[in-house]
Amino acid sequence: MTPISETYGQALYSLAKEEGLDESIGRELTALLTSIRENPDFIRLLGTPSLSKAERCQILDDSFRGKVQPYLLNFLKLLTEKGYMRHFDGCCQVYAQAYDKDHGILPVTVITAYPMEDVQAQRLAEKLKAKTGKTIRLLQKVDPSCIGGIRLEYDGKLVDDTIVHRLDSIGKMLKNTVI
Repeated sequence: MTPISETYGQALYSLAKEEGLDESIGRELTALLTSIRENPDFIRLLGTPSLSKAERCQILDDSFRGKVQPYLLNFLKLLTEKGYMRHFDGCCQVYAQAYDKDHGILPVTVITAYPMEDVQAQRLAEKLKAKTGKTIRLLQKVDPSCIGGIRLEYDGKLVDDTIVHRLDSIGKMLKNTVI
């Protein structure tokens, strides 16, 4: 995270929270981020030096006025005017982290060899909630190289119970065994 992302993402969250709009702006940020990731030329357009700041802000107005919260539109304009739109992704991450912290939500990345069934994901979330006391938001990823098992990443921790990890551990143990 860059200092710019930290400063602006936290500032937007503080304003949204103060105005009671933290949840709705968070949803809109997520939708915008998805859209911008699918259309990276939009960020390049907003950074084009051949367009004046007023023209770039007009593009934002034409694209988003009436579709997003005015605070969010003004935030986008501010980033554009300052030449910081390339930090938008980081700002969204900072916003999400602040929201999660304030609302007792723990994002957990779950990595498995095959997609988890909904029932499995729900049981895992319940177990993690019982263990951490927080509401769990599972972010599922599939990595066939795991072969089987599960790897969890959350709160700066790594819990690796994949077959690959177990085989690596056995291999290291055998390598260090003196006969």
